[in-house]
Amino acid sequence: MTTLPQARIFDRATPPHIMTLVLLAGLSALSMNVFLPSLPGMARYFGADYAVMQLSVSAYLAVSAALQLGIGPVSDRYGRRPVILGSLVLFALATIGTLFAPTAGWFLAFRMAQAVVVAGMVLSRAVVRDMVPGAQAASMIGYVTMGMSLVPMIGPIIGGALDETFGWQANFSLLLVLAVAVGALVWSDLGETSQRSGASFATQMRQYPELIASPRFWGYCLAATFSSGAFFAYLGGAPFVGDSVFHLSPSEVGYYFAAPAIGYALGNFISGRFSVRIGLDRMVLVGSVICSAALALAMIADLAFPPHPLLFFPFVGIMAIGNGLTLPNSNAGMLSVRPALAGSASGLGGAMTIGGGAALSALAGALLKPGSGAMPLLVIMTASAAASVAAILLVIRRNRRLGL
Repeated sequence: MTTLPQARIFDRATPPHIMTLVLLAGLSALSMNVFLPSLPGMARYFGADYAVMQLSVSAYLAVSAALQLGIGPVSDRYGRRPVILGSLVLFALATIGTLFAPTAGWFLAFRMAQAVVVAGMVLSRAVVRDMVPGAQAASMIGYVTMGMSLVPMIGPIIGGALDETFGWQANFSLLLVLAVAVGALVWSDLGETSQRSGASFATQMRQYPELIASPRFWGYCLAATFSSGAFFAYLGGAPFVGDSVFHLSPSEVGYYFAAPAIGYALGNFISGRFSVRIGLDRMVLVGSVICSAALALAMIADLAFPPHPLLFFPFVGIMAIGNGLTLPNSNAGMLSVRPALAGSASGLGGAMTIGGGAALSALAGALLKPGSGAMPLLVIMTASAAASVAAILLVIRRNRRLGL
């Protein structure tokens, strides 16, 4: 009897359970927001300005964007599984570094290294695209991100409670424990799903122009970038607004942070149910319009009434419903332009999305000053959401010309 080579046995496509993808992407999302209620307190702990500590959000996002340019080609060549496992090991080591950082500078250095966990978010989408095509991918990504959104929904709540009980370091201890647990789950459940290209990195990088030259890919990326940009600006500015404008405690900020997470989960549920029936482009358009309208109403409320968290966070929750419609479908759209380059497309699109988010997050941190109120943040978020509407309208126009 002929025996298959050992390498072929380990290379078999063994799709993971959907919960494995949920937790993998959820860990990446949780690392962005679990400590946000602690940011003002961390600034006081290290004796640094809030703008400096806010780099733990904006600079982290910038590093995440840069890493995604390489994650896609590496996973296309060597497979999703080894890249994901390696990123989890590095994330755990970087998290240990944040716990023992003696200064704000050292903390930020290890915080930047934590960005490697973005591989989980990027490649969970690529794994879905490996398994199912087109609108089915959008539906499954919707369900994955719906489940994923439940993790960061409770993250700031837990983070605020841990901060008040044990100090900000408890948030990073939690991330370390979860990194080990998710790593063990990935090792046991996530088999290889990609067809490894075997091409050199130079060859794969030369394929990027194929994606960049596609107006459809560019349009989907911009729709995702500007839609998520509103949320990333919120991540960068909301802790300051909660602390300095609304005078909330860390735990109260954590509770209010549940509003966008709930909205995002609802939007993703709707995407999972209706993307196949309604279509990618229409779902993206409806979502981006919802984002823009909600934030425009929040600006009007801020001008018309005295500052109050109930005139800010609920509108952000409605914005997040729109994000839940826009992002799964725009991500599926960009991955479907060149299906053979799904990993590279996910990495390049993710780099654009996270890079834009990093810029908007940093801008929010720079513009928010004592006495500024929430308006600078709302202006940034509204403008970003409106740009998402323009981007998807260009895609729809292009697709009609092509008869798609």
